[in-house]
Amino acid sequence: MLDINSFFSGFVDIISRITINDVVDISIVAYIFYKIFMFIKDTRAEQVLKGILFLLVATQLSETFKLHTLYWILVKSLEIGVLAAVIIFQPELRAGLEHIGRAKFNFFGKNGPSVSEDSLNNTIEEIVEALYSLSRQKIGALIIMERQTKIGEIINTGTSIDGQVSRQLLINIFIPNTPLHDGAVVVRDSQVKAAACFLPLTESKDLSKDLGTRHRAAIGVSEVSDCISLIVSEETGDVSIAKAGKLYRNISKDRMTNILRSNLKSKSEEKSFFKGGIFR
Repeated sequence: MLDINSFFSGFVDIISRITINDVVDISIVAYIFYKIFMFIKDTRAEQVLKGILFLLVATQLSETFKLHTLYWILVKSLEIGVLAAVIIFQPELRAGLEHIGRAKFNFFGKNGPSVSEDSLNNTIEEIVEALYSLSRQKIGALIIMERQTKIGEIINTGTSIDGQVSRQLLINIFIPNTPLHDGAVVVRDSQVKAAACFLPLTESKDLSKDLGTRHRAAIGVSEVSDCISLIVSEETGDVSIAKAGKLYRNISKDRMTNILRSNLKSKSEEKSFFKGGIFR
């Protein structure tokens, strides 16, 4: 009974000494850990994090029970493991830093050219019409819609176009046996920036075996940026979309239009806000 009273008395004493700064500090750290967990959820990094936590617990237990040899091995493993994790998970670390960089603020006033709503709607209409025209003909296609994360390194792997988005241009690019049909088209704002671009392939092991290189490339680029990948299957003619490493298959024409409007409209509105708002 005395131990319980001592515990509660110590607990109340600790609570009474907590200040507003402590609450803010704890809240920020908790939020950071929550965002990190949500970012790595359902990725290979999640399994590694579980392994690291297990090693930390095992290290503490080995020290407590004075298992000196085991403790030495675990400590050395953790020291080497930190460096190894940085090397192995360089793509995930890069994606995490890019995710932070996509935060919705801008201190330098550089947001690129703004896109009007009419221009955006016209771009979406042209792309959707091209996708489903290619779908009817079972002509494979891969279109990458750039958003906040710039993918200039991918654009540089292809052939520069810098042409206004139109269904005729997109269809012509993907016609089989033409010079630019193999690879991806990258669209920035309302322009076709480049064609025949090379994309990183996803390393996910959970994908269906019937997915080919085109779909894996679409997912791969969506894992390392916030772009939207649009795919037409050459085998079935199905139209799919990849975003944030997830693939959504067999999308109808109306649904595709709504998805693009909801995802690209926020980008357009954000640019207009910063252009005319307090960060002008």
